[in-house]
Amino acid sequence: MRRSVSAVATLIASALLFSSVPQAFFGVPPAWADPTPAPAPSLESEGPTQPATFEDGNYKDKDGTPTYHVTQTGKMVDWPTMAGYLRYNSNCIVCHGPDGAGSTYAPSLVEALKHDDYATFVGIVAGGKKDISSSQELVMPAFGENRNVMCYIDDIYVYLRARSDGVVGRGRPAEHEPKSDAYKKREDACMG
Repeated sequence: MRRSVSAVATLIASALLFSSVPQAFFGVPPAWADPTPAPAPSLESEGPTQPATFEDGNYKDKDGTPTYHVTQTGKMVDWPTMAGYLRYNSNCIVCHGPDGAGSTYAPSLVEALKHDDYATFVGIVAGGKKDISSSQELVMPAFGENRNVMCYIDDIYVYLRARSDGVVGRGRPAEHEPKSDAYKKREDACMG
C-alpha cells in the first residue's frame, strides 16, 4: 500500500511540475501566449472621409493620406486625432486660435483644409509662409526643425481634417482609442 501511495504521489508531483514548466519547452505554447493577432479595428468612421487601411497605429484613406477614425457620434476618436488635438493646443493655438478656427492674427486651418491637401499643409508647416499685401503682413514661421511639431505633423493634420470635415467638434474629444505599441515606437524614434 505504501508503495502505491508513493507512486501516486510521484505521479501527482510530476503533473504539478509539468504544469509549472513552460509548456513551450515541450513544444506546446502556453495558454497566455495566444499566437492569434489582435483583430484589426473596424475601418468604418463617421464623416465623408473613410479610412482604407490601419497600419502602425495610423488610419489612412484610399490615397494613403493620414486620416481620422471617429465613432460614437464624434465621442470616440483614434489616438492620432487625440494626439493632434494635444499637439495643436501646445504649438498652434497661439496664432490659429482655439480648435483651428482662426484668429485676427492667423487664418482658420479648419477652412484651409477644405481646399489645401496634405502635401500643401505639411509644406507650409515645415517651410513657413509669407503673405504680404498693402494692408497686412502675415508670416507663418517654419517648423521644419521643431520635433514637437514635425514628429506629430500627421496627427495635427488628422485632427484638423476631422474638424474641417465636421466630425470632431470644438473642445477636447471625449474619448480616444489607446496609443498603439507601433505608435509608441515611432514616437520614441522621432523624439529620441
